[in-house]
Amino acid sequence: MFGRAPPKKSDNNKYYEILGVEKTASPDDLKKAYRKLAIKNHPDKGGDPEKFKEIAQAYEVLNDPEKREIYDQYGEDALKEGMGGGGGGGHNPFDIFESFFGGSGHPFGGGGGSRGQRRQRRGEDVVHPLKVSLDNLYNGTSKKLSLSRNVLCPKCKGKGSKSGASMKCGGCKGLGTKVSIRRIGPSMVQQMQHTCNDCKGSGEIIADKDRCGKCKGDKVVQEKKVLEVVVEKGMQHGQKVTFPGEADEAPDTVTGDIVFVLQQKEHPKFKRKGDDLFVEHTLTLTEALCGFQFVLTHLDNRQLLIKSEPGEVIKPDQFKAINDEGMPMYEKSFMKGKLYIQFTVDFPESLNPQQIKALATVLPSKKSTTQLTDMELDECEETTLHDVNMEEEMRRKPQQRAHEAYDDDDEDMHGGGAQSVPCAQQ
Repeated sequence: MFGRAPPKKSDNNKYYEILGVEKTASPDDLKKAYRKLAIKNHPDKGGDPEKFKEIAQAYEVLNDPEKREIYDQYGEDALKEGMGGGGGGGHNPFDIFESFFGGSGHPFGGGGGSRGQRRQRRGEDVVHPLKVSLDNLYNGTSKKLSLSRNVLCPKCKGKGSKSGASMKCGGCKGLGTKVSIRRIGPSMVQQMQHTCNDCKGSGEIIADKDRCGKCKGDKVVQEKKVLEVVVEKGMQHGQKVTFPGEADEAPDTVTGDIVFVLQQKEHPKFKRKGDDLFVEHTLTLTEALCGFQFVLTHLDNRQLLIKSEPGEVIKPDQFKAINDEGMPMYEKSFMKGKLYIQFTVDFPESLNPQQIKALATVLPSKKSTTQLTDMELDECEETTLHDVNMEEEMRRKPQQRAHEAYDDDDEDMHGGGAQSVPCAQQ
């Protein structure tokens, strides 16, 4: 049912030893340990790159509650096999370091010439919504998508010119932007900054004769790219699938990411809440009282036989649960949530005298409170029950109250005239 057995337990002490903390260490303890060791062993300060990588890997796993739980239970091998989404060094240790210290807030400044490119301006990410069905999220799938993006011109290598030379723009003095001042009133001016039209914000001018024949001096050309988006089992609505460095390229810019945001489409039968699934099923009154069985087709097309216990009575809006038949848990697809079935009971519109008599012989007897004497009945007032639509009733109530309030105000304005006549003076 689970697809694969859990791995054998392996070493689950190494990461704690690397950070020098106990297994009971709190998140704050982990942060303090990582901060101290990362600064001490950073390559830009002469530290060992491999040691720095190990520290980042240990912190990444132990700082993630799910990965830490898997590591504590099964060890490092379980993470390498994908149970916790990696943990085997797949993330850049410098990215972890910079995200911890706030990116540009480098704790010791320069960072070394070898990593100067990391201080380049970063291009914008491109975000696309991706509609997926609940079946896709349950079973997993992959979708190939064709996109257009800008890439550095291969002919001029992003220089924009045949010779590779360019001149500083005289209009903006190489800044790429201009500042204009507009008078908006006496002794009042407004200062505005806008992109330089001469160089289109690049800060450079390329002579017409020297422009690259392929990109016409734009430095970039369009390229078609096919990306395969892998939707893993158990992914959630709103979850992101990221392709690092696949957004539009630009000169002297770190390329941004293409990000797909999963948008779950509504399913006609199943509803999802976290790792659990919900489905409604209607029973006849006979099925609710005498027993039922039916076949439920699951999201992976398996046929589940659903049946009641002998002698069991199902009440309206009663819930039943089936363990391990809910959604697969993300990155732990061998584990699943619950499948909840909500039962509604379809009562007959009316019963004829023969049916009433037949039911009365098998159903529990009426409560004694309904056995009233003729004298008691004479003292009661007869009432009549009417069918109502409660949603319509609730919508009508505020309108009725507003109308009654209006009538009360109208009476105050016109019905109290006699009291407002002044008394005659003696």
